[in-house]
Amino acid sequence: MRGINRRQFLQSSAALGLASLLPACRELSHYGIAIKVYLPGVQMGHLLRGNTPMPAPKYERKVKVAILGSGVAGSFAAWRLKKSGEFAADEVVIVTGPERFGNAAAGVMNGLLYPQGAHYLPLPSIASVHVRELLFDMGVIEADPFGEQPTYNERVIVHSPEDRLWRSGQWQEGVVPHTGLSADEQAQQQRFFAQMQSFQQASGADGRKAFCIPIALSSQDAQWRQLDQITFATWLAQNGYTAPSLLWYLDYACRDDYGIGIKDTSAWAGLHYFAARGGEASNASAGAVLTWPSGLNPILQHLQQGQTLIDGMAVKISEHEQNVHVDVLHNGEVTRLIAEHVICAMPLHVAAKIIDLPHYGFEPTKHLAPHAAWQVSNFLLKRHPAEAQSHEPHAMPLAWDNVVYGSHSLGYINSTHQLIRAARPEQTVFTAYHAFSNEAPAAVRARLEHASAAELYQTAIGDLATVYGWDNPLTAQRHIAQVEITLRGHAMASPIAGFLSNPGVAALQKQSGRLLFAHSDLSGLSVFEEASWWGDVAAQKILAQGQQA
Repeated sequence: MRGINRRQFLQSSAALGLASLLPACRELSHYGIAIKVYLPGVQMGHLLRGNTPMPAPKYERKVKVAILGSGVAGSFAAWRLKKSGEFAADEVVIVTGPERFGNAAAGVMNGLLYPQGAHYLPLPSIASVHVRELLFDMGVIEADPFGEQPTYNERVIVHSPEDRLWRSGQWQEGVVPHTGLSADEQAQQQRFFAQMQSFQQASGADGRKAFCIPIALSSQDAQWRQLDQITFATWLAQNGYTAPSLLWYLDYACRDDYGIGIKDTSAWAGLHYFAARGGEASNASAGAVLTWPSGLNPILQHLQQGQTLIDGMAVKISEHEQNVHVDVLHNGEVTRLIAEHVICAMPLHVAAKIIDLPHYGFEPTKHLAPHAAWQVSNFLLKRHPAEAQSHEPHAMPLAWDNVVYGSHSLGYINSTHQLIRAARPEQTVFTAYHAFSNEAPAAVRARLEHASAAELYQTAIGDLATVYGWDNPLTAQRHIAQVEITLRGHAMASPIAGFLSNPGVAALQKQSGRLLFAHSDLSGLSVFEEASWWGDVAAQKILAQGQQA
């Protein structure tokens, strides 16, 4: 073991033994309910942050392309390269990282699938050509993939009822509050959504749409980009939007997509949420989404079909004149990949620990964006809960997405909702989402790592307790069979004011050598279209380099 003395080796070997347990898991219980807690990436994070000495490579393997990370960006890059036909199956490898599929991971309890992260995809707009191409390849788009209104497979278009909002002790259809509002509040809502419709059609002096997804295709016109210098809350106040119901909804939307509220979100990002997509379908209403019982995991499964995967985590990357060396740790041993090209498809805060990012124009101390922490809690229910009776004023059937007005959490989804056309299973899984938007991310991460069962359960059960009264231990035991909680300390980049003008991110976007970068962090916000865009860009650069050689 070159460069490591015996004491260091023994210490590192003990630590590296933990690395084989990815993702980390804790078994807890509360009220007699079994709780399994996953902390993907935490143990490897400790190894990297602590600069734990690594053993010398035991094996070497030459490959054409090494893709580091099996989330959306890395998987899309691999799919594009495979689709090109330029590489043999074993010439492109995906190093899975600490959690295969990343934020699109999924689980199963008692035969029922559920998401452990991302759970839906909006109908992609015309600009997201790469996403439409993928969905057509999957059979999700059945006809006219690049037209104004493609035809989608109805099994994955979210079924009705899509969403509902619990407010003042009763349900209302949709998530935008619309019952019991003053005339002024209703008028403000109408004005806001009318303004968003106009922004969908707006363009800059450069002829580009003001708000586009992927972000890279948006207008660079200063008239629009200057909105990134103020917060969404400031913009709303400047434009006379003060209605509590509207402000709550907009704050909910930002927390749901960005992990932060309107007081921290860039005004450009807040407006982008409403003005960028606009995808339509010939057989679905405007604003419909695509979803599966396991969230977005089926898309990642498709992207990785036929791919060569290597279990492990890249722990060191060095670029050389003729190749790139990637040291991969798995089960306490290191394999060195010698690759002609490398796509770093991991979060930038991880890449900063294993790559000399300043060499590529990115200074971690200056350019790393804040990342929001999330808790995704899956409840295996013994039976579907009783909803309000039809004669009661707040009666409404269980929806796919169920949101509680004023809650610090983000509601819960019903994993068996898309199975409505088959016989409804007796059991179901409710997936509850919580973004810790009111706390400092670093403090949240430190607390969650050692949080007790009671603390995690209290966060998880919040919205279900409000709706069904499951804060009572005896009531909870009658309904809940078991709970699985996934803690994502760095779940998503948060687009705070000024995020569009990050020079370090811009430098990584422009890389064109043997080492390329691909992750939603390059966009500054974590959505499928952005992650897949950068995966596609990196793959296309490699293909272009091959044509020039």
